[in-house]
Amino acid sequence: MAGPIPTSPLALPLPELPPLAGVRLATGEAGIRYKGRTDVLLAAFAEGTTVAGVFTKNLCPGAPVSYCREAIKGGLARGLVVNAGNANVFNGILGVRAVETTAAAAAATLGTTPGEIFLASTGVIGEPLPAHKIVAALDSLKANLAADRFAAAAQAIMTTDT
Repeated sequence: MAGPIPTSPLALPLPELPPLAGVRLATGEAGIRYKGRTDVLLAAFAEGTTVAGVFTKNLCPGAPVSYCREAIKGGLARGLVVNAGNANVFNGILGVRAVETTAAAAAATLGTTPGEIFLASTGVIGEPLPAHKIVAALDSLKANLAADRFAAAAQAIMTTDT
C-alpha cells in the first residue's frame, strides 16, 4: 500500500475509539479510482440492528441515496458498503445497476437480504461506478472484519471531488 494520505496540518488527530458492540469494520483496496490505498469499507452489524437516517433534499440524488431511502423503510441494517473515489451520481440506469449489484453481493456476503444493506459513495460525479471491483473485494473484507478499525474506516472513505 502507498504511504499515508496527506492530511491538513489543521486537522485534529482521530481519537482512539472503543469498539461498539455489534459493529465490525473492514477496509480494502478495490481500485475504484485510487491505486495503492484503501477505498472501500464494509461495516457489518449484528442481527436486529435498527437503522434511521436523514437524506438530502437535492432533487438529483445519487443512486445510493435513492436506494437507501427505500431500504430504510425496513428499519433494519446488517451491512454498510462505502466506496471512495466515485460518487455514483448522474449515472442513470448504470448507477442504479451498480447499486443493485453491490447491495445483492454484500447481502450474500453477510447472509442477509439487500434490503438490510446500505450504500454510500463519495468522489467524482458523472463517472460510472465499477461495481464489479467492489464485489470482488467483499470476501476479503468479510474475512477481515474487526471491531477496532475506526481509524482505518475513516481513511478508506477519504476522497476528493476533483
